[in-house]
Amino acid sequence: MRFGPVRLAEAEGAILAHSLRLPDGTLKKGRILGAADLSRLSKAGVQSVIAARPDLDDVGEDLAAGRIAAALAPDPAKWGLELSAPFTGRTNVFAATSGVLRLDPDLVERINAIDEAVTLATLPDHARVKARQMLATVKIIPYAAPEAAVAEAERLLGGATALQVHAPVRHSTDLILTQTPGMKPQMLEKGAQAVRARLTALGISDVREQVVAHETAALADALAGANGTADISLILTASATSDRDDVGPAGLAAAGGTLQRFGMPVDPGNLLFLGQLDGRPVVGLPGCARSPKLNGADWVLERLVCGLEVTGQDVARMGVGGLLKEISARPEPRTGGATAPQRPRVAALLLAAGASSRMQGRDKLLETVDGRPLLRTMAKRLQASGVERTLCVLRAEDTERRAAIADLGLGVVTNAQAAEGMGTSIAAGVAALGDDVDAVLIVLGDMPEISSHHIDRLIAGFDPAEGRAIVRAVTPDGTSGHPVLFGRRFFEALMGLAGDQGARVILREHPDFVVDIVLDGVVALADLDTPQDWADWRRRQAASG
Repeated sequence: MRFGPVRLAEAEGAILAHSLRLPDGTLKKGRILGAADLSRLSKAGVQSVIAARPDLDDVGEDLAAGRIAAALAPDPAKWGLELSAPFTGRTNVFAATSGVLRLDPDLVERINAIDEAVTLATLPDHARVKARQMLATVKIIPYAAPEAAVAEAERLLGGATALQVHAPVRHSTDLILTQTPGMKPQMLEKGAQAVRARLTALGISDVREQVVAHETAALADALAGANGTADISLILTASATSDRDDVGPAGLAAAGGTLQRFGMPVDPGNLLFLGQLDGRPVVGLPGCARSPKLNGADWVLERLVCGLEVTGQDVARMGVGGLLKEISARPEPRTGGATAPQRPRVAALLLAAGASSRMQGRDKLLETVDGRPLLRTMAKRLQASGVERTLCVLRAEDTERRAAIADLGLGVVTNAQAAEGMGTSIAAGVAALGDDVDAVLIVLGDMPEISSHHIDRLIAGFDPAEGRAIVRAVTPDGTSGHPVLFGRRFFEALMGLAGDQGARVILREHPDFVVDIVLDGVVALADLDTPQDWADWRRRQAASG
């Protein structure tokens, strides 16, 4: 890839490296310069720009990131993963379920050694994760990567399970607490409560508790009596376990179990012990388990609950990173796992309350596309995308439109003021969204070229932390169109819309928050309002095969 100053005469097709403010607006970095852009630059007196020009053997940043991510997770659902659409050379990998992340650190290192253009960043191996949490990101650093580097990454990843989220598979536990003479009941309950909170955060609600004397025989009887009734047995002794022959390990041995490991190189958590009894794991919890703060027992429990084997050697390997004291960035286990970037919750408003007044008696939203009414086609494309849920805004009298989507499980919002214009439909739809929505995608019902792929690209562009709080579809020449995605910070303004103004006023007032996503051809503009529009569109579709 060639990078540096480029004269305007040679800049068509180059990628603008730095945003430029012009009298008629801003050209943002990353834009592929077209003839219209060069004309604007020339009129503004600009003679050259700093730009990147990919070589013939380079792969564009989005295509490269998408290819590597596809090789990283060829069957995302099988491994508990979800992929974002690529955007600005980045594809993110999210957890589809809560659990424990397993990855191959050596393979990640080999990917990052291929070429400085290709990077793969991940959470640590064995990280506890929540559904929707970001696990990894593939990022192409410049605007393109050499084909040889992309192909080598695909080769290394081919057939490997580089990332996988293991969901909980063990759902019940025995919790045996030992009691010494004179021990206060509050001490017992404090320990039980802390352990229950840990297990609840791991998705375990079936906890069978019993209290026994702090004696080897009593503990052995309790373990033997619990045999086969739970997936894991936990022991919290009244006094800290000080030796392999202390009450806890000795009770396990007397019950016929095997001690695999006494102690661990994690602080707090040193005095944990791990064993087996008739095929089920037995964990002797350290005294620090009475506190909600993270300790070594959490690491062991997380893996066991998710069906991962934990051996004495595995425990020995926990020393690196095992100094947990005074690490304020780590959350308490009861919160359910580490805090990390999340996949945004995006709802869609499918605007379908228009009157089709220019269709000469026909309903444009009931015209056939893909063998079904357009409104139904648009709804199913939204459902096949990364949109969490879809609300369809209709008029009260739209019985045929309602029937077209009745079995799809969409939310329906009735707009009694639909005759006043699109602004009222947007306001009504946004007001019906829940508090858990991060962004809303506003989709016109009469745009048959908008696909699930286009919708996913718009969602991928949304990142309010990076200032991308409004995502707008545009044509290759920069003409603004639809759909448009708005972050939650703009919901109040959207609910204040009236008449037929739509959301254009919000876009004008907040240009610094807007990122444009270029859609092919006239996809962002292709709304069909008249019988002639439909006839012309169908001819184009037939001609393109």
